[in-house]
Amino acid sequence: MGQEQGSSKSAGGMIELMASDGHLLSAYLAETVGIPRGGIVVVQDAYGLGDYVKSVCDSYAREGYFTIAPAIYDRQERNAIFDHSDVSKRRARLLRSNLSWDNLMLDLEAARRHVSIFGNVGIIGFCVGGSAAWLSACHLEFSCASAYYGKDISSWLDMSPKCPILLHFGDRDHLISIEDISGIQRKRPDLSVHLYPAGHGFDAKDPSSAFLARHRTLEMFRDLIG
Repeated sequence: MGQEQGSSKSAGGMIELMASDGHLLSAYLAETVGIPRGGIVVVQDAYGLGDYVKSVCDSYAREGYFTIAPAIYDRQERNAIFDHSDVSKRRARLLRSNLSWDNLMLDLEAARRHVSIFGNVGIIGFCVGGSAAWLSACHLEFSCASAYYGKDISSWLDMSPKCPILLHFGDRDHLISIEDISGIQRKRPDLSVHLYPAGHGFDAKDPSSAFLARHRTLEMFRDLIG
């Protein structure tokens, strides 16, 4: 999908949301033109709410969805955006490891509510966001979910999503073993698991795999959101 998102210039803008516990967090909102099909919540990867995540939001806005990405690190550090240098990676991993999943559900629910005025809402997440998309499908009121390379999913198979969900994994992922992916397929044959000839983060790195995963995601969104 990274190759389809067009210019790196952001088309949306930053807003503030309030979670149910009073926490104020930033979010990127990309508005669509014309009558919206519905809403989408995008959950960032481990590197924060940077240009890549914003480009994902812009791309789905062009498909007719009001799309919002909350800054899930705001409870720890505001404006936390990282590059792929060693120092930056270490900081990103620390924030990721210190996430409170319960608080994250509050933040994602605030994002869901914000775009729910436009109709049904789906969620899509990458890396840590893929894990968050799984939890959201299990605990929140989304119409559908698409989870990309969520490492934690294999540990949470006792949970059951309340909405249809697609799981996308790369067969060369250095963070998620092929044994873990096979375990998901074996333990939960009811899930739609898709395997791609790619590594971790393929949405931004592998155009052919990204295109196919995006096609499958959009097809589900069209069916279940509008």
